[in-house]
Amino acid sequence: MGGGGGQAEPGHQEIKLIDRLEGIAKRYHDIESEMARPEVASDHEQLTKLAREQRTLREMVNTYEDYKRALHEAESAREMLKHEKDPEMQEYLRSEERRAATQAGEGGERLKVLLLPKDPNDERDVIVEIQGAEGGEEAALFAADLFRMYSKWAEKKGWKIEVVEASPSEKGGFDKIVFEVHGQGAYSQLKYEGGVHRVQRVPKTEAQGRIHTSAATVAVMPEADPVEVEIKPEDLDIKTSTSTGPGGQSVNTTYSAIRMTHKPTGLVVSMQDEKSQLQNREKALRVLRARLYDLKLAEQQAAIGAERRSMVGTGGRSEKIRTYNFKENRVTDHRIKLTLHRLDSVMNGDLDELVAALVNAERAAQLNGEHPA
Repeated sequence: MGGGGGQAEPGHQEIKLIDRLEGIAKRYHDIESEMARPEVASDHEQLTKLAREQRTLREMVNTYEDYKRALHEAESAREMLKHEKDPEMQEYLRSEERRAATQAGEGGERLKVLLLPKDPNDERDVIVEIQGAEGGEEAALFAADLFRMYSKWAEKKGWKIEVVEASPSEKGGFDKIVFEVHGQGAYSQLKYEGGVHRVQRVPKTEAQGRIHTSAATVAVMPEADPVEVEIKPEDLDIKTSTSTGPGGQSVNTTYSAIRMTHKPTGLVVSMQDEKSQLQNREKALRVLRARLYDLKLAEQQAAIGAERRSMVGTGGRSEKIRTYNFKENRVTDHRIKLTLHRLDSVMNGDLDELVAALVNAERAAQLNGEHPA
């Protein structure tokens, strides 16, 4: 998209882009009108869906408005310059034209990036599962470190974390921890975390001071709306059991723990964090829905074929994506061959630089046409 000082007529490609942007701006304003209608305002599901769609368009619409304004300002300065005789005023108008043309050029480049095919799940909340993999107790301790890292990152971004299920290990780690992350654009950032995270350090249990290598797996799943993943009651096998209260006395014991099996896929979700059976059932359904949606996405991706998959994408659970070397204070992302020598701040939730590099690598690949959408 042009924006320099030249007078060339817009090409066919540019006219198509402008038409597309006009269509997007119209849709954005249509959503606004739709959300104001009483029947929509009272339908929470529909309202949530429209608000999510509007959020995905907002940056593009605002950038397009700025781009049009800059083009208009550059054109106005050019027109005025034709009739201006005063040298000082001419110099001012030339500088105004240059400023606006530069602004329009930058806006045009930004719009090209924003027009790249978006992951439709980017604005969703997510469910994250972290499990200790190879390395026994040390892997469980690392799983707990990763959970703390994501919790601190979420806090910095204003996201809310809610633990859904936790299986603590003997020495204070987690064999497994499942948590929800609620917040704008959570999936668009966290989706790059899926895969195997490898750690190299001296475990607390190691008397000889030798460095061990262990690993934890991270799975990141977008939360699905009930309308997207239909779970039929007859497909569920639900067993309840007792969650014992303090002291283990019968008076403190209720049948609130849930074990939910989805018969068609064999997926099992167990939940006993909440005191009420209804709350545990609701949480279990949310996790099950996300896992089924994740399966659906994996099937779609397999059908699309490996050559069209994202370069850094949402790596499979078996793919080693990152190594954390504590002795050298180093973290390496293997997908984009990026190494940072500040592991301490990364473990403290400072993940933005890593994730921004992954996002940029993805966009660069898309702009170069390395993998179609």
